[in-house]
Amino acid sequence: MNALRIALTADPELPVPPLLYGGIERIVDMLARGLEARGHEVTLFAHAESNTAGALVPWPGRSSRKLLDTTRNSLALAKGVVGGRFDMVHSFSRIAYLTPILPLTIPKLMTYQRDISTRTVFLGNLLSFGALSFSAISHWMMRSVEHIGRWRMIPNGVPLGTYPFRSRVADDAPLVFLGRIEAIKGPHLAIDIARRAGMTLVIAGNVPDEHRAWFQSNIEPHVDGRQVRYVGPVDDVQKGELLGRARALLMPILWEEPFGIVMAEAMACGTPVLGLDRGAVSEVVADGVTGFVRDDVDGLVQAASRIGEIDRAACRDRVELHYSEQAVVEAYLSLYRELLGPKTPRGSAA
Repeated sequence: MNALRIALTADPELPVPPLLYGGIERIVDMLARGLEARGHEVTLFAHAESNTAGALVPWPGRSSRKLLDTTRNSLALAKGVVGGRFDMVHSFSRIAYLTPILPLTIPKLMTYQRDISTRTVFLGNLLSFGALSFSAISHWMMRSVEHIGRWRMIPNGVPLGTYPFRSRVADDAPLVFLGRIEAIKGPHLAIDIARRAGMTLVIAGNVPDEHRAWFQSNIEPHVDGRQVRYVGPVDDVQKGELLGRARALLMPILWEEPFGIVMAEAMACGTPVLGLDRGAVSEVVADGVTGFVRDDVDGLVQAASRIGEIDRAACRDRVELHYSEQAVVEAYLSLYRELLGPKTPRGSAA
């Protein structure tokens, strides 16, 4: 395949990659680096402090929620696309940023990693005259809109080198909860599961200001430094160490998770996942092979006693096959080829 000139976009709030948390930004970083490593030319429209592969065009607006910033960013993208001779525009940001360029014939791909609005998908498909395609990170996400326009499911993934595989862990290895500390993520349920299963638990993650009171009431009183420990936010190195030495990752979520990168991160280390069957959890975790997916907390408590049945190598194998940098980047490149069809890339010499 000839080298492509690809415009990638990310939301303006966080740099690519993020310093701590920011799942979408990690995927954009992985994709940008993977594309460049394969000889393609990447231009990223993102936060001014982004530090990834390719050329950076900083967004002039810093908030996705402000109309003025959205207008400024959409115009900045339009200016870059009109003058940039790109072959493909791949958006991980708001579909509103694509508005000025929707009628242009250049192929555009809108990747959803959050709630999908049927109305915006319908309008985007209509105003683009078929030049806009869509992708989602799980079948669960796109179930209600896949009849509108062209859709492809391409999951999120992780760079395997960041998450070293461990074939064995200590007999007294802890369970781990890793994520934002708020009610819908289920850290309080993780504490309940660990206590009832007679296992220790390490909780890692940031506490958003708006959830500080909930944390102080529902998590902090149970942190005793022995059975339940809270270690705060962790960076990538600390995360790999924490997940790699864990008996299992607990994912007792109380919301419809669109993917859950932390599950792929855990499995990349060889660590099984115990999760509630919400959103895409049952797509990511192969029940009985890379962990256990159950309908309620009682089911997860019972499953905790069966963690030893899971082959940690099978967890790593599933990530290599479906959720590795290699798998995800090649899946997007395959879709780019399909959308470009027989067209000659604008960046080629043909």
